[in-house]
Amino acid sequence: MNQFMNEIRDFSDLTTRAVVLEGLAAIGLSFILSLIITFLYKKTHKSGRYSQSFVHTIIIMSVVVAIIMIVIGNNIAVAFGLVGAFSIIRFRSAMSDPKDIAFIFFGMAAGISCGLGFYALAVMFTIVLSILIYVLFVFDYGGIKGSYKSLKITIPENMHYENVFDDIFEEYLEYHQLNMVETTNLGTMYQLTYLIAKKEGISDKDLMDAIRERNSNLKVAVGMVN
Repeated sequence: MNQFMNEIRDFSDLTTRAVVLEGLAAIGLSFILSLIITFLYKKTHKSGRYSQSFVHTIIIMSVVVAIIMIVIGNNIAVAFGLVGAFSIIRFRSAMSDPKDIAFIFFGMAAGISCGLGFYALAVMFTIVLSILIYVLFVFDYGGIKGSYKSLKITIPENMHYENVFDDIFEEYLEYHQLNMVETTNLGTMYQLTYLIAKKEGISDKDLMDAIRERNSNLKVAVGMVN
């Protein structure tokens, strides 16, 4: 309590006020930069699962990291103490998109730069990386031509679904990924759900006819991705 009162009395000191104002500037700048980062995240978000809570998390983490770096300063003992304190935290939620993790680190990096007082570097880093991310988004770098669709295939229970359609997929598809396997028809059949992208010039009927020859003419469905 005495230390708290002494800090209040020392607030009139010019050095103390300068430190406080510098801390407020770091927090304010980290908040502004995190707003830019989250705006970029919303603009470049593609997957169906969008979470407002995740956007808020990026902003909060950026500001919190800036405060942590201000508290640590050059004190090694405090740094080790914070590492021990934060090591007990466990994050239970899994990321649906690996790019979400990159945006979390993006926000944390901006907060660290602000907390350490590298304001110009923080602004330059945020602007440059934001431009790079947006360029990758505009040119769809690494993407596959053609729209993604959902493919559902019903197969008999005694058919081993691993790699059973690989040759067909190699002929008709640019991309395929098995997302779900579930039982149907009271457990007598399996239903496989794929995310696919067809090759140019391939129709849904061509793909479905080829699969029906392999799955005993059971149900095959091609639809849009939710």
